[in-house]
Order: sequence, then C-alpha cells, then structure tokens
Amino acid sequence: MFFNSLAFAIFLPIVFFLYWFVFNKNKSTQNALLIVASYYFYSCWDWRFLFLLVFSTFLDYFTGIQIEKSDSDKKRKFWFWLSISVNLGFLGVFKYYNFFASSFSELCTSFGFKVSPILLNVILPVGISFYTFHGLSYVIDIYYKRIKAEYNFVDYSLFVSYFPLLVAGPIERATHLLPQVKIKREFNFEKAKEGLSQIIWGIFKKVVIADNCAVFANNIFDNYSTMDSFSLILGAVYFAFQIYGDFSGYSDIALGVSKLFGIDLLRNFNYPYFSRDIAEFWRRWHISLSSWFRDYLYIPLGGSKGPKLKKVRNVFVIFLVSGFWHGANWTYIAWGCINALYFLPLLLLKRNRNNLEEIDISWNFSSFKVVTSIIFTFGLTCFAWIFFRSENINMAFEYIKKIILFTYDLNNVKAQVSYLIVIVLSYLILLEWNNRKEECPLFNRFSRIKIIVTVLLIILFGQFDIQSKFIYFQF
Repeated sequence: MFFNSLAFAIFLPIVFFLYWFVFNKNKSTQNALLIVASYYFYSCWDWRFLFLLVFSTFLDYFTGIQIEKSDSDKKRKFWFWLSISVNLGFLGVFKYYNFFASSFSELCTSFGFKVSPILLNVILPVGISFYTFHGLSYVIDIYYKRIKAEYNFVDYSLFVSYFPLLVAGPIERATHLLPQVKIKREFNFEKAKEGLSQIIWGIFKKVVIADNCAVFANNIFDNYSTMDSFSLILGAVYFAFQIYGDFSGYSDIALGVSKLFGIDLLRNFNYPYFSRDIAEFWRRWHISLSSWFRDYLYIPLGGSKGPKLKKVRNVFVIFLVSGFWHGANWTYIAWGCINALYFLPLLLLKRNRNNLEEIDISWNFSSFKVVTSIIFTFGLTCFAWIFFRSENINMAFEYIKKIILFTYDLNNVKAQVSYLIVIVLSYLILLEWNNRKEECPLFNRFSRIKIIVTVLLIILFGQFDIQSKFIYFQF
C-alpha cells in the first residue's frame, strides 16, 4: 500500500476514527489497533513476508530481555551476537546473497574458471533494511546499558512495526519512540492540523515535484546514449530533485500521519540542497540513517580521533557501508566511495564542522560566497547521483563520458530548461511558504491560502495517471 494511493486514502481515515473514537479507552487498545493496522498495511504488499517482520520482532524482544537478565558477560555476548547475526543474516540472504554469488562468479570467470552459482529466486522484502535497523539499535543500546529492555511485547511490537515508518523510515530509536508508545495519547487538534498540513506538503513533493521530474529523468537516463551533454546534465539535476522530493515527501507524509495519532517521529530531512559543503549535506540528508551509522559504526570505530590513517579508514568504512545499505550493486558502492572522497578533505583540514549554524542569506559579499558554496555542493551531489541512478558502473561512466564530450541540441535544451525552471521556482516558493514564521495560530488566513494553493498545484500538476511507488521502497 502506497501513501499516494486510493487504498491508503481509505485506510487512514478508518484507522484514525477507530483509534480516537473506538479504541481510545487506554494506550494498550490503541497500540493493539496500530499493530493490526501496521500488519495489514505491510501485508498489502506481500502477506507472506509478514513472518519475517514478526520473527525479527520476537527475536529482538526476547534477546533484549535475555541480555538484560544475564548475570555474566559471556551470556550477554551470546544473546547479543545471536540477535546481530540472525538479523544481518536475513538481510544478507534476501538483499545481498545474489550480488555476492554473481560477483564471485564473474571474478572466477575473469581468471578462466567457469562457476555457475545457485541464485535465489526471491524478491527483496519491502522495508527489511529499515525495521532490521530498528531492532539492531534497540539490542545494541541494551547491550551497552544505555536503555532498559522492554517487557511489554505489544509496546515493543508497535515500536518495530509502526506503519508510518515501517517500509521507508525514518529509522527510529527506542529512546525516542518507545516512551511515546508507552503512554496514553490524548487527541491534540493543533497537532492533527499540523500533521494534515505536513501530509499535503509531502504529497506535493511526491506527485508534483518527484513524479514530474521522474518523467524527464527516466527518459534521459533510459536513452542516455542518444542524448546531448546538456540534456545529460539536466538528467542528473532532474534525478536530484526526484529523489529528494520522493524520499523527503515520504518522510513528510510519515511524520504527518504519525502526528494524527499523537506520536512524533524523528525529522529525516533539513533542506539538504542548501548545504554549504558535503559534511553539512550529510547532516541534513536522511538524518536518521546518517546518525545511525555515526552512532553505531563511525564513533565505535574511533570516529575522527586518532592518526590520519585511521580517520581515512573510518570515513571510507562509513560511506561504503552506507552505499551498500542502499542496495546490492556496485553503483551504490561507487556512490558511497565518491562521497567519502568528497568528505575526506574536510575532515583532514578540520572543516567538517564548519557549517553548523543556520543559513542566513542577505545582499552582501558573504552571502555571495554562501550561494556559491551551495551551488558547488549541489553540483558535487548531482555528479554522485549519476552513479546512484545508473543501472551499472559501465552506464555511469558512459553517461559521464558523454557529458565531457560537450554536445548540445539547442531546441532540446530550451524545452527541458523551461520546465526545470518552473519546477524549481514552484518548489522554492512553496518552501518559503512552508517555513515562514507565523505568530498567528496554525491554519490562520495565510496558512489556509498556502494549503489551498498547494492542493490546487497537486490537482493541476500531480502525476496520478501512473502508480508511482516511492524510490526507497526498494531499499
């Protein structure tokens, strides 16, 4: 079930009504309803993979309690590594087995040995990377005694399977979500209105920005061999807006839907394309995943402390793992490696923490430097997106090679640039509206105008003729 589908438009009001008007006696009945709704939501994709979600939930619930109860380090380590190995084992089999088997076969073939690996004819369970990371962070935090184990199975099950974040995040922490799950929620009209506004904004990002850009990005990438250089550059820019509108749109809808049920989720995007360097970009892009890798991998490895060689190693580990998390393809690994190369000079020159303050643009030379930095960072990001979007490494290099040859078709350029300008301007205008500080209560006159205009743009320019699923469903 997709957020931008008719089925979800029917599903959400029903769950909302039952949650606040039928199962509102206590938090246990509310949580039980949300679990049932979450399992139904997931089963609409493929009910057969529900067993993976249920098994993963039970495994981490049980091992978490055993870790806390264990009276020796040996037992604690046993239960800890049992959870880690089984979770990563499922992820490895479903997501990475065929990749490793095929890569090994190709390597053997290059040395003159013919190997025919046994490949699994299975599809990737949607959301497995996200709910696996929910469970992993929970078990790791218990092992290192940062949190206590959760003994209420219903509460823990909801933490893992909560439908707004189940299939594409944000990746929640037990320290943030579980306390909200464990208390009875009271209906807050202002929060519900705020949630509805965020849902509308997320739908706009998806069906107007992302899906319109997808039409052009897909056409250019699918036919890159016949495209001129300028069109290929625009293709990378279109994809940059597509993936941002698609994923941040999903996150906005997820946060907005959750607010309808009185639960706050972690913010996942903070205007990443306004970043002044790559380090700032990764503090603003897919925040829940970036912070997960920072806290559970980068810092335990030593982070930015120690000798330079160790710092370099840690940077490449974190970005290569991040790339590999996105998918079993060398293109994602290359994408991660490129971002590591972008980030490394900032770390070695101790400039990776330079841009922590909010962006302030005014009419002066300082702002000119800021704008230049933003454009340069966006250009670097678009270059890396070419590898992320390409079907294979050869395609990515051929795509870049054709850009370097610098050929152009003036008529084609005019048509594509004009449409890109409309998309960028409409997005920037609504972005300003969406972030304008207002002293009046929510849904005042300005807010109503903003929402009406956004809804009209969705109706007029939204892509509803195709069932476009969210990009991050595949991860």
